Amino acid sequence: MTDATSGTTGAGSATSGGEAVRQLAEDFDAWQMTTNPTWAHMIGDYRHAGRYEDASRAAEDEQVAAAREFAQRARAIPDEGLELQDRITRDMVGFDADSQADVAATRMAELSANPVFGIQSDLQVTVPMLALPTVEVAEAMVDKYRGIGRHLHDLAQRHREGVADGRTPAAFAVEGVVEQVDQWLALPLEDDPLLVTATAPEGLDTDAWRAALREAVEQDVRPGLARYRDVLRDEVAPHARDDEHVGLVHLPDGPATYATLLAHHTTTSLSAQEIHDIGLAQIEALDEEYRQLGGEVFGLEDPAAVRERLRADPDGRHTSSEDIVAASEAAFAKAREAMPQWFDRLPQADCVVQATEHGAAAYYYPPADDGSRPGTFFVNTSPPSRWGRHEIEALAYHEGIPGHHLQLAIAVELTDLPDYRRHVVFNAYAEGWGLYTERLSDEMGLYSGPLERLGMLTMDSMRACRLVVDTGMHALGWSRQQAVDYMAGHCAMALEGVRAEIDRYATYPAQACSYMVGRLELLRIRREAQQRQGDAFDIRQFHNAVLDSGSLPLAVLDTVVQIRLP
Repeated sequence: MTDATSGTTGAGSATSGGEAVRQLAEDFDAWQMTTNPTWAHMIGDYRHAGRYEDASRAAEDEQVAAAREFAQRARAIPDEGLELQDRITRDMVGFDADSQADVAATRMAELSANPVFGIQSDLQVTVPMLALPTVEVAEAMVDKYRGIGRHLHDLAQRHREGVADGRTPAAFAVEGVVEQVDQWLALPLEDDPLLVTATAPEGLDTDAWRAALREAVEQDVRPGLARYRDVLRDEVAPHARDDEHVGLVHLPDGPATYATLLAHHTTTSLSAQEIHDIGLAQIEALDEEYRQLGGEVFGLEDPAAVRERLRADPDGRHTSSEDIVAASEAAFAKAREAMPQWFDRLPQADCVVQATEHGAAAYYYPPADDGSRPGTFFVNTSPPSRWGRHEIEALAYHEGIPGHHLQLAIAVELTDLPDYRRHVVFNAYAEGWGLYTERLSDEMGLYSGPLERLGMLTMDSMRACRLVVDTGMHALGWSRQQAVDYMAGHCAMALEGVRAEIDRYATYPAQACSYMVGRLELLRIRREAQQRQGDAFDIRQFHNAVLDSGSLPLAVLDTVVQIRLP
């Protein structure tokens, strides 16, 4: 592991402040790649291709201590002599390191049974995306698979520690993971999902390599999965929290843990009650827009009736994965044509659409640094009917173009910034931008008609509901069903989609609050820039100011835009 105090430009050095900051960023990035080797592999850093993340308590404690040291190094660098980008880098490392340490100290691994984002689901999406550019990287995958097995054994132990401390996941999450692992282990070895990999490189003895992968899956991964499942089923499930107590508030240290997670994901100091109230206000404001568009499309002015019409019309649902992908690609084509009028800087990498049956409803992976993989918008099409035809354009604009793809692909291409700045992702900035671009796409004239604009409203409703139900469960003690009922009554998603969303929020506390909090802050920053600049305001220059420093905590973003657009 890279030591947090390594390097020659720490506090007290005779070298310049700018050099100290750049060394700090380089050391912090190297440490991050060491502790997150699969993410490193995903973005094209193959130095740790033979490793998988360490889930042990000892490794977690080491990471907390190392992150605290990085934060101290950042705070020790004074403002004097620092250029703007160096100040940004220093402040980002300090914030990020402290935030990571705070989150790791909550021991969320003990609560990590997750049927949406858990390791049993994530592996099936991630592993086929890991590029194999050389024989050495391909051969290292065998050790990575053995590391996956160790990770699963360690994760089982973390759950046992949680039971001993009275900290257990929700029962539905435990049951869901057990069922998913059972389904995995029921597959014949030759059909194991981890045997689906990227294309093997030339020069590799492919037969021998695949035999070694199969052996690692058989001897390490599958026994690890079985151990993980057995501990969840036999030791955790009897103590798991029922549907009336799915929120963190029901744990001894739950309120403090949730406050830490809210600060981490929103990069603000907003309290749970403040976020809850913001969500309620957004829901009320959206009802006015439903009345206007609902009357235009359906002749209905009651917001609840409009949402029910969107939800209940069977002809309004998609019926095939291929149609969903095609609709997404058509939306991308319209966005590509319009972007030069709204964006001064466009990414070099392309964005593609790929259907999946695993993970969240939709998500984006940025392109690899080395160009081996484009940006990819994944849409979960299991089943296709989870998606209304009115929803796909807003979804594509958020996850792909001009949403996450512009944001994250441009960040990868900012080669004049430290590698850390090119790779870091702050949820409120990233997801706030994605949600901001759903409304920006309306300004750009991208939606096909009023029905698709209603789709934009339904996406807004979902994100506003998140503020209410996430805080409702984790801070106010709402039950799982109470959260389902509220969301079903205030957004147009099909009930199966609502249940899936609630289960996501219950098992991934606070993350879903970052979307609307980030969007509202972006809109405030833009509005104030327009007020400062008047007729001189240029939307392309605003987007430059937002995008060409990479992902930022919201307070840092506000400062950057004020400096760039005085």
